[in-house]
Amino acid sequence: MAPTPNHPSLTRRQFVQGAALAGAAAVVAPSVVSCRSPNEKLNVVVIGCGGRGGHNFQQMLGENVVALCDVSEPNLQKAAEKAPKAKKFRDFRKMYDQANTFDAVVVSTTEHTHAFATLPALQLGKHVYCEKPLTYNIWEARVIREAAAKAKVATQMGNQNHSNDNYRRVVELIQSGAIGPVREAYVWVSRAWGRQPLEAARRNERDGVLARERPTEVDTVPAGLDWELWLGPAPERPYNDVYWPGPKWYRWWDFGNGTMSDLGSHMNDLPIWALKLRAPRTVEAFGPPPHPEIAPASMHVTYEYGPRGEMPPVKLTWYQGEDKPELYRDGTIPSSFKDGILFVGSQGMLLANHRTHVLLPEDRFRDFKRPEPTIANSPGHWAEWVRAAKTGAPTGSNFEYAGWLTEANHLGNVAYRVGRKIEWDPEKLCAPNAAEARPFIRREYRKGWTLA
Repeated sequence: MAPTPNHPSLTRRQFVQGAALAGAAAVVAPSVVSCRSPNEKLNVVVIGCGGRGGHNFQQMLGENVVALCDVSEPNLQKAAEKAPKAKKFRDFRKMYDQANTFDAVVVSTTEHTHAFATLPALQLGKHVYCEKPLTYNIWEARVIREAAAKAKVATQMGNQNHSNDNYRRVVELIQSGAIGPVREAYVWVSRAWGRQPLEAARRNERDGVLARERPTEVDTVPAGLDWELWLGPAPERPYNDVYWPGPKWYRWWDFGNGTMSDLGSHMNDLPIWALKLRAPRTVEAFGPPPHPEIAPASMHVTYEYGPRGEMPPVKLTWYQGEDKPELYRDGTIPSSFKDGILFVGSQGMLLANHRTHVLLPEDRFRDFKRPEPTIANSPGHWAEWVRAAKTGAPTGSNFEYAGWLTEANHLGNVAYRVGRKIEWDPEKLCAPNAAEARPFIRREYRKGWTLA
């Protein structure tokens, strides 16, 4: 349920700004129960302090960071230098035993433990910022989305481009009909991390090491790393340097989902937002034969969506690595758009990336008058979440919206791993024509780990 003008935590000005922010989202922003005045600081805990987590931690230094948690002692100690009064934990499950000491949680763990670090916070009524992708698989995304709806707290997934002004202007153009009804959209990213043919892998030593099978040798666990805790719910395996630190792990199916779920959180975000997409009807993937251990470097996926209100059915195609849309290969799309999104409407096209956008053909739109902005600019992705926790204002990539986005991205990998076109039933969370997809939708966890 969206916020109303009678929400006790919002002034009328805040409500109008918040309504504009939520108005163009693919789903209605959930109501949020605020916890304090805008001038008070949040008591925040940070789970995952290294790599991307270190950057998220930096954004919280204006609040009260009361606890830090990381499976790596060096990461923990480095973060503690900037928050010396914060309590230190290795296991976030133990940290939650002291839940009365904090208001909000920032989750930046490895993808396969996102849901495990996030769900307890929601159940305890804590505001949550979680890095992308929201969860490791589709079932977990549904669990988190429903828990967030029940908790009525401020949530935000870490797909920071959702808060940039350029994306907002694109959404306004598409939804105002600038290029007419859109029936086709294309997304492409050039990152080629993952399993590659040996010749391609040799061009990039960083990825070449990952072109082999699961390593049989056992490397020495780095000093201060709790490997058992890092594994968490994932299947048992000995430590090897190809898994840690990030982003090495993200290519291995047991821990992540490769480029599809990672960059898809940024790039598929724009068409899913602008075209008001939720669950696709069918999904089909194309690429090399799926490998049981490692996500692919290159592939593409086609989603077919039904009509949404006055919007017609649309086909959305994702490309990664060396796979590219034909319009890119024939020069229609400028090569300067190494990564991009193309909307094809009945009256023209819109080409975008996270920095800029252009209406095509340019001659046709030379005198085009842009619509007045209807979506309020964000104060910043992290600031937006902090504001929401304090005032009850909505966030753009709240877990309701981010949950659907995450499900769609994971479905691309499900179709790829199944190896054929799948039909999708979002109510039953299954592919009726592909029973073999079940373990990719929801998996069994290692003993001692449950999500409930």
